[in-house]
Amino acid sequence: MWGRADRAVKLLGRNIPSVLRLTEGVDLKISRRLCIKSQEESQPQPRSRSPLRVPGHKPTDWEKRFLLWAGHFKKPEDIPETVSIETIRAAKTTLRVKCSYVMIALTILGCIVMVIRGKQAVKRHESLISMNLEKKAQWREAAAQSTSAKP
Repeated sequence: MWGRADRAVKLLGRNIPSVLRLTEGVDLKISRRLCIKSQEESQPQPRSRSPLRVPGHKPTDWEKRFLLWAGHFKKPEDIPETVSIETIRAAKTTLRVKCSYVMIALTILGCIVMVIRGKQAVKRHESLISMNLEKKAQWREAAAQSTSAKP
């Protein structure tokens, strides 16, 4: 029975990508040990305060504007001396979303305006082809005049 299983594994081994075949001679017990954390690493270490987790952050003038525009505070006087970083990040995210909505609306408005102007140009029988033909005719006239003006 094991002979058949070994043969099947060898047959299937031919279809295994070369990257995976590199692990054939590697002792799996050794490779598993690399994934297990040692006892020293698993013990909790004393937490030091990172500069990003400061409980109170003094907002700059721009950050105060962001907080006002995002609607977190009604008046500049309402903003406290220190604000959490999460509040400032939330205000910036809110402004990013609002800005993207404005850009979407302006893009749609611009598309509508261009469609209207294009339809008006069609009514006036204006097209890029006719405009290009007129320019080329003017250039030919100018070239013909310049060659006839030369003695």
